[in-house]
Amino acid sequence: MNDSMQRLPAPLRFATLLCAAAALAACSPVEDPSLFPAFDAATATPPPAQTASEFNPQRNVYWGDLHIHTGYSTDAYTNGVRAMPDDAYRFARGGEIEHAAGYGIRLRRPLDFAAVTDHSEYLGVLRASDPDLPLKTRGLRERLLEDGRLLNTALLARTMLGFDLDDAVIPGWQEISRSTWQAIIESAERHNDPGRFSAFIGYEWSSMPEEKNLHRNVIYRGSKVPEVPYSSIDSEDPRDLWRALEQQREQGMQVFAIPHNGNVSDGRMYDAVMFDGQQMNADYARARMANEPVSEIFQVKGSSETHPLLSDEDSFAGFEIYDTQLAHSQAFSQPQGSYVRDALRTGLEMSHSEGFNPYRFGVIGSSDGHNASSPVEEDSYHGKLPILDGSAALRMGRATYWPAESMAGGWRWSAAGLAAVWATENTRAALFDAMLRRETYATSGPRMLVRFFGGWGYTQELLAQPDRAALAGASGVPMGGELARRGDAAPQFAVWALRDPDSANLDRIQIIKGWVDAAGNSHEKIFDVAYSGERAPDADGAIAPVGNTVDVARATYDNSIGAAELGAVWTDPEFEPTQEAFYYARVIEIPTPRWTTYDAAKLGMPAPEPTSLQERAVTSAIWYHP
Repeated sequence: MNDSMQRLPAPLRFATLLCAAAALAACSPVEDPSLFPAFDAATATPPPAQTASEFNPQRNVYWGDLHIHTGYSTDAYTNGVRAMPDDAYRFARGGEIEHAAGYGIRLRRPLDFAAVTDHSEYLGVLRASDPDLPLKTRGLRERLLEDGRLLNTALLARTMLGFDLDDAVIPGWQEISRSTWQAIIESAERHNDPGRFSAFIGYEWSSMPEEKNLHRNVIYRGSKVPEVPYSSIDSEDPRDLWRALEQQREQGMQVFAIPHNGNVSDGRMYDAVMFDGQQMNADYARARMANEPVSEIFQVKGSSETHPLLSDEDSFAGFEIYDTQLAHSQAFSQPQGSYVRDALRTGLEMSHSEGFNPYRFGVIGSSDGHNASSPVEEDSYHGKLPILDGSAALRMGRATYWPAESMAGGWRWSAAGLAAVWATENTRAALFDAMLRRETYATSGPRMLVRFFGGWGYTQELLAQPDRAALAGASGVPMGGELARRGDAAPQFAVWALRDPDSANLDRIQIIKGWVDAAGNSHEKIFDVAYSGERAPDADGAIAPVGNTVDVARATYDNSIGAAELGAVWTDPEFEPTQEAFYYARVIEIPTPRWTTYDAAKLGMPAPEPTSLQERAVTSAIWYHP
């Protein structure tokens, strides 16, 4: 091995040697049918006209994405993204924009709200400094179609391993970040259209101590925002972020933070101790509750609901698991302290032993798309980071010799998620306030309608009433609410769901219960409360799988199984009036093809496992206090 090869980082040496060994096969371009005709701005589809929604005291459900990156984010720009916030909002509103790989992308259905949340660290600096990057002179589309596997691999390796941000940071970068932040604000203001589309001002605080993800998206209620965003350059400690946000609220700003990707935090996102390892106290719990009313649990980097090692009796716990840290080592991320259900249980234990609960939060989904877009649709998935997964050939390991299963993402990434918010109208204020109330739920992409209430006096007849939401709300609380003890009476829970008309039928509705016993230990149990077909519980109370209509070779399915609508009024058969508990609903679709199956069909190759998945919705919890 020559000296120059020895000086390369180990992963880069590996890639280089692998490419050299395969050079004979790497000379021809990669055919990639996922690359649609080149984007033409002159013929691009504009956002459709939207009818203004009317005020509804019983709430409308609104769909959004509060986690979108543009070329102002360092990692996005390095990966070839040049799209700006205007592009992101145009995409969210249903218009067509150019993917970094050179083809047009659009959503089949517009979103109701969105936020550009570029990384606050060195915001816009890379774009302004214009460093010498492999994609600077020739775009990703051109390289994919013309360069073949060897050069594509070299492009990936040089960009991902050979680029040093320190080389691109220039004197005066703080002013660049300040002006970039102003451009982001102005874009949100341009696209904000009360009643039709809500464009939130926000950013991502990207704390990464020891490669453990503690990222938060910071979202503002209105137009009053700071001159510069807070960043992990200022501090990696979430408490310092909260202090900054509290100071902003004292200045009249309304703001909160949304944790995401606890699944790759190695147990630190929802830890039982503070950032510095000290024991939590009531002040910490108050600050966390005040600043983080919701957490993001579905996105491109997997699900953060629960993990099979935490919920071994939950047959649906293995959904879209991404449990390695965001590092070249891909070290295992410790599940405990990394997932939402575990956090809710930890909160109950702390409430019992300490008298405070830092983990009483709601849930949403979002994308974390880095193409100024939301890669949320399985059958038209367009990836997260273009140079890694901007085409089917890249995603499935056909465009480089870097194995897809060992890449930072590859086919392990998910097709994002969406935030569902029950609000009175489509305005920043109404949506923001609904998230403060935790009247929210998360989906893995489909737009199934889900309502969940807890209260007393509900009967099965409630589900047949045209005004069932008003009736349920009059004697109870919606998702995200809290119930106080009423003697020894057990509360009832009303839940109903309608399938997404553009997606699959429903398999079942479950209610997940967590509780703490007299010794202070928490427990969990899953109840199937509504399910499709003629199935019945077995001796253990389990419901058999719904079946699977997925044709893997053709990447199709049909709705010959499942139900269009499900609902139930349910009473906990194991209710103990003295036990603190939480309850949340989970709605499961019938199996449908995963995006990898769609890509495999396009490429004419075998689909990797899993070939199908059961998309889902997860509601914010309802807490019971004895």
